[in-house]
Amino acid sequence: MSKTHFGFESVDEDLKARRVRGVFDSVASKYDLMNDLMSVGMHRAWKAYTVMVANLKEGDRVLDIAGGTGDLALAFARKVGTTGQVVHTDINEAMLRVGRDRLIDDGRVLPTVVCDAERLPFQPGHFDLVSVAFGLRNMTHKDMALAEMCRVLRPGGRLLVLEFSKVIPPLEKIYDWYSFKVLPRLGQWVAGDADSYRYLAESIRMHPGQEELKALMKKSGFNHVDFHNMSGGVVALHVGIKC
Repeated sequence: MSKTHFGFESVDEDLKARRVRGVFDSVASKYDLMNDLMSVGMHRAWKAYTVMVANLKEGDRVLDIAGGTGDLALAFARKVGTTGQVVHTDINEAMLRVGRDRLIDDGRVLPTVVCDAERLPFQPGHFDLVSVAFGLRNMTHKDMALAEMCRVLRPGGRLLVLEFSKVIPPLEKIYDWYSFKVLPRLGQWVAGDADSYRYLAESIRMHPGQEELKALMKKSGFNHVDFHNMSGGVVALHVGIKC
């Protein structure tokens, strides 16, 4: 059986998806609150920048992968209007339910699909934009997932990958201290789950850095890839164009 990483732990590939699902089952109800606390609200600015870069117009078709609690799906839906389409997906049903409820509270009913990004149930070339925010690092075969995202995009369509990345050297020590000392305690205090937030910190360290992810996206079918660092490289937005 092939091995992969679950945080710093080596696990069988078929076990990782189940363990990631368990993490998000555990934190779903407190996910948005924890995002605000652990990023000091900065995740809202990161996502607002992503929506700006998306530059959507009325009638566009968007696939939001690992859409979770639906904040990006909601922002995208407001941009594409009634003639557009936003499909809200996640592999985790508990997260998707929270997102669906948020969308309904805003008066929007979007297609909501539980699906694996490595096997997307959509026709080739259907979407103008695909987004994945803070989800790629949890996928077992990132290359397969990126190739699937490329497949469902139309020629000229774009992929936006918003993800934790490699911080600049002056921030490394304080970022490590915060990630491994503060974050698990915050998770225990707010969500009653230190282990899931310890996994979060570990998964960030195992995720490809900015240049590595850029190369992987190119290898997966994107002809042009660029990235934008935010907050000293804590987060990076990668933009890939399918030609």
